[in-house]
Amino acid sequence: MRGRVFRVLLFLVLAALLLRACIVQDIPTKIPQNNNEYQTNTVESYPIPKNVTIDGVDYLQSQAQVGNFGGTLVSSTIGEGPKTFNPFNCKDNTSAILSGVMYDGLFTTNPVTGDVAPKLAKGYTISPDGKVYTIYLRHGIKWSDGKPITADDVVFTWQNIIFGGFGDTSTRDSLVINGKLPIVRKYGDYIVVFSIPEPYAPFLRSLSMSIAPKHVFYPAVQKGKEYFDSFLSTNSKPQDFVVSGAFKLKEYVPAQRVVFERNPNYYEINSKNEKLPYLDKLVYLIVGDLNNEVLKFEAKELDVISLQGSKVARYKSLEQYSDFKLYNLGPDTGTMYISLNLNNRKNDKGKYYVDPIKQKWFSDLNFRRAVDYSIDRKNMVLNIANGIGVPLFTPESLNSIYLNKRLKSYNKDINAAKILLKKSGFKTDKRGQLFDKYGNRVEFNLYTNAGNTEREAIGVMVKQDLEDLGMKVNFKPIEFNSLVNKLVSTFDWDMVIMGLTGSPLEPNGGKNVWMSDGRLHMFNMRTPQEGKAGILPWEKELDLMFEKGALATKFEDRKIYYDKYQEIVYNQKPMIYIYSPIRIVAIRDKFKNIYPSSLGGITHNIEEIYIGHDKVHN
Repeated sequence: MRGRVFRVLLFLVLAALLLRACIVQDIPTKIPQNNNEYQTNTVESYPIPKNVTIDGVDYLQSQAQVGNFGGTLVSSTIGEGPKTFNPFNCKDNTSAILSGVMYDGLFTTNPVTGDVAPKLAKGYTISPDGKVYTIYLRHGIKWSDGKPITADDVVFTWQNIIFGGFGDTSTRDSLVINGKLPIVRKYGDYIVVFSIPEPYAPFLRSLSMSIAPKHVFYPAVQKGKEYFDSFLSTNSKPQDFVVSGAFKLKEYVPAQRVVFERNPNYYEINSKNEKLPYLDKLVYLIVGDLNNEVLKFEAKELDVISLQGSKVARYKSLEQYSDFKLYNLGPDTGTMYISLNLNNRKNDKGKYYVDPIKQKWFSDLNFRRAVDYSIDRKNMVLNIANGIGVPLFTPESLNSIYLNKRLKSYNKDINAAKILLKKSGFKTDKRGQLFDKYGNRVEFNLYTNAGNTEREAIGVMVKQDLEDLGMKVNFKPIEFNSLVNKLVSTFDWDMVIMGLTGSPLEPNGGKNVWMSDGRLHMFNMRTPQEGKAGILPWEKELDLMFEKGALATKFEDRKIYYDKYQEIVYNQKPMIYIYSPIRIVAIRDKFKNIYPSSLGGITHNIEEIYIGHDKVHN
């Protein structure tokens, strides 16, 4: 048996090495050998849109090749589908992506340089003291219902919705500066001024948040926060949506598909001054799990797919004979991790959120470090990602400009793990079962979201790695909504495998995860009433790093604070990072104006994408 396993592993290693060579040759990207070196695959050739004024209207003009109008691009989402279409209520990535199709912000991120780029705003100025941001809106652009987009919409969005605490308050919480929120005012119909208490480095990028049409959202805000939480839900009628983005909701069939149609009032045009987008429809099939997603792509029901490492070799071999092309986008900008529940408080019924016996284990640093040392990251990269990935040891992604490269990687070390457990009084019996110093068998539940086959595979391997230490692990993949409810509402979980989206350009986006009163501070979650009560010393230090990191304005100064936050997480292990997959995406080669970007992905310029060779289908 051992010989067979060795032969299989040897084959996988060789296949992975050959595959890496092919990808490097075909799609120039430096594949990392460890977590301390990586160069992102930038797209120098992407022609950045520019501002133009025609007959008094300030358009964004595409500089990409002029294409054909018509046709459909079909993408996908795993899981059960969106939970809302309200961009201010999104607590999951699927809902955020789909609502983001319909609602633009003042700015976006340049997919090549990472700079802030214009969307609804055509430009901005910042005062010399860094405290006043003047935003100049586009004249003459319209919502999908034909009403003008003005400063009233921007002020209402920020003052009444975001700063008013409606929906998910993550954006509001991230912009509290020295205990104060920014002040927003309008000057006429097309100038908005934000005033902030102190220079705040992440502020401009935060203005990428969606802008709401005041005439649609105002009645919902007037009815209060409870009503707002269900406003523009998945039960809403498509005609209820008034949008600024390239596409508008046309149809939603639960557990099947979300269909968007082109917004005829979109403010981007091509070089012939024709209104974009080119595509008539954008469809997201709700595919359930990753295996079903692959089947639908191979059946040509999908046009684009992000591939797991285990699927890449096969697709690479098929590429030259098929109707798709592979693109290497570099390391995933998000992170995958294992987290332990450190919550030692009681709910309003006087019951502990976490079993006090388990809580003592999880709050023991030696226990957390033992878990970390037991994880075989290299084996996971090899067997789950098929070698198309890199072990990860930090909360910043491998392509982050703030990555702390001084933090050393290490291999699985079961002996080191056992020594750490022994220091805290843990012992194994004759059968290798682990007990704490009070004689309690070490047994707990490990969760992840069902349907994500990559995380399910990681869970199986983590379970085995921890059982090598004598722990009994009950691995329980559950529906995503139920899992999120456990993490941020009921707090009744032990250990979890999850992922977080992130930005390689701005660590402050993770403020709600790392600040002790953050809405996603899941490893030691507090209710709003608890606030910062009873925080641990290193949690307090994390708070300080994020406060100082946002207030520093020079990259070199900010890097010091964000290096330190990574060091704290690295040492304290509230979240144990696993590996970073290399993102390989396949898309049908009939689609043109494809400019893959490590920052923006494959369809960041969806309004410019068209079907070539006069092949148009609906």
